[in-house]
Order: sequence, then structure tokens, then C-alpha cells
Amino acid sequence: MKSVYFDSAATTQLRPEVIDKMTQVMRDCYGNASSTHSFGRDAKSIIEQARKTVAKYLNVTASEIVFTSGGTEADNLALFSAVRDLGIENIITSRIEHHAVLYTVNQLEKQFGITVNYVDLDECGHVDYKHLETLLQTSKKTLVSLMHVNNEVGNILDIKRVGNLCKLNNAMFHSDTVQSVGHYTLDLQEINIDFMAVSAHKFHGPKGVGFAFVRKNTGLKPLIFGGEQERGNRAGTEGVHNIVGLEEALKLSYDNLEEEKEYIIDLKKYFIKQLSQNFTGVTFNGSCANFEKSTYTVINVCLPIAPEKSPILLFQLDLKGIACSKGSACQSGSSKGSHVLSQILCDDDMKKPSLRFSLCKYNTKDEIDYVIEVLKEFI
Repeated sequence: MKSVYFDSAATTQLRPEVIDKMTQVMRDCYGNASSTHSFGRDAKSIIEQARKTVAKYLNVTASEIVFTSGGTEADNLALFSAVRDLGIENIITSRIEHHAVLYTVNQLEKQFGITVNYVDLDECGHVDYKHLETLLQTSKKTLVSLMHVNNEVGNILDIKRVGNLCKLNNAMFHSDTVQSVGHYTLDLQEINIDFMAVSAHKFHGPKGVGFAFVRKNTGLKPLIFGGEQERGNRAGTEGVHNIVGLEEALKLSYDNLEEEKEYIIDLKKYFIKQLSQNFTGVTFNGSCANFEKSTYTVINVCLPIAPEKSPILLFQLDLKGIACSKGSACQSGSSKGSHVLSQILCDDDMKKPSLRFSLCKYNTKDEIDYVIEVLKEFI
């Protein structure tokens, strides 16, 4: 049986170079970075070099990078501190954000009594920028939280435009960029953004590590207490090997970005063509078939399969060695349907099976052909 992995939006395969670098650090650099002896200083030096590397690719200063356990923690850090410490009274977000944002905003609403407004979306799930402008017309201290690339349908936000709107209206701007960093270049001197969340395992790095970008002088305070690590912004002994793995993965992603992007775009075009030619009535959710409005790594397809076959489709694909998803991996244990698709699909289409195939540099056209042949068995 073949083994085919089309779920890179959930997590990615580690690059061999990343494994080698992490292994070397685990073997040779085991000191605590907070210790003052040479072992600790060596570990600290490695972390600070990684911080400089990350900062270079985003065109920011090293002091604006805070290493975390991943994107979820980075989202929580920014949103909680903005309300608790920076006086944010009003949050503008959308109903198709990752749950790391939506659940956090719900908690902040209950705990602090803030106002939450949801920006309108068009039929494909894109933000209505005119409505966002209207929502920003408020005397309340406001933060906008909108993701750069949607993790289920791949829609791309005009992050620079939103940043400019926030600046014009004296609002703060937070963005979950978990699906975009490592896949798109972001010059944060050109983008007006205050907080950003990133996770290493979305660009062929290790799980359990990410970072928050925190614009200097915002006044953000820690979410986790207990030590002075990360310049007092995040307590806890740093996982030096994980941070080095993040650094190496980010470096390789950006150093090979254009070549790998071109390869994956070609794969996505081929996948869309094969789906369209082999399945009459197939539709593509959001704007995932539009290469200008959607990321090159995600295809979310609504298949013309009888509703009664829908519940077992993913299971049957798994039996054939094919890994994909019905939505975010973070909600795969839930009996509820996709909260993203529920905002953009009609009731009839919601009854049909929608699958997310997310691509990476390790996929091939032969794998796509195999998926098409297996799917034909269900039509």
C-alpha cells in the first residue's frame, strides 16, 4: 500500500538538515541558557543567534522576537496581554479565524467584558474591507485580529491594507501568520502590525516551538510567569534544540523559497486539473482555485459524492494510505463540521464531503494520480 501525505497544513515533515542540526545541539550543547557558566553561555549564544536569524528574515530587531511553544501560545500571549495590560476594550476579528484566536477572544469577552465584533465576509470567505473600516470607527481602544492565510481554505488577507487601516484608526493589529511565515516573505517595516504568531512545524521545523513578534514599545507583558527567560516576556527553560530547529527550518524555507514555491504551484495546478477533469460537479471552497487570492499550498474541494458516503470517506482514504483532512487538525476530534466552511457553503454543499489537501515540497504528481484513482472508487 502506498503512503501519501497531503496534510502539511496540519504539520510538515522535518527537513533532514533540521534533524541533523537539532541532533548536534542535543548532543553537544546541553547547558541551561540561564546558567552563568560556559555551558549555559554557549546555550544562550545559540538562542540569541537564532533570534537574530529570525529577525533578519522579517526585517525587525532581535528584541522583538519572543520564542514560545508554538502559534497557539503566541496568539494567547498577544491577545491576553493586549486586553489585560494594554487597555484594549474592543476586538475586531472574523468567524473563520483559527480556534487559537476565536476561543481566546471568547474567553476574554467572558473574563474582561470586552466588546467583540465580527467583520463581514464575502461568499468566498474574504474580509469585507469596507465593513472593517466601519467597525474601526469607534472611540474604544481597539485591536484587530485577522489571520494572514486561512488554514482551511487558504484565503489570503491583504495584510498590508489591514495594517494601514488600523494605523489610520489608531487600532492595534494582531495576525496569526502560522500558515504564511516560511511560505511568504513579510517585511515588517512595510507592514503596520503589532503582534504576530508563528509555529515552526508548519515550515518543516519541529513541533513545540514557535515565536511571537511583538512590536517594540507596545508594552506587552508575559502570559507565563516563573523566570526571566526571553527578556522577561516568557518564563520557562528554553528548548535550545527546538529553537535551533526553528532557525534552520526558517532559513532553508526562505533560502529555497522561489524554487520550492514554483514546484508546489505546479503540483497544485495539476491537482486542480485532475480533480476538475475526473469529477463532474466538483467545486473548490473559498478561493483555493484562485492563485492570486489563495495560498499555493492548500486545496479545499467539495466532492460530488452522496452524503451517506461522506462520514466514512476520510477513514476509507486512510485505509488506502492517504492522509488529508476535513478541516483543521486541531478540531479533528470534534463531531462538529468545519466552522470555516459553515460560513461560506450552502446547506446542501455542507452535506457533501469537503476535503483539504495541503501540499509541500515532498509531494509528487504520482501521488496526486493515486489520490484521484482512489477517489474514483467513491463516485
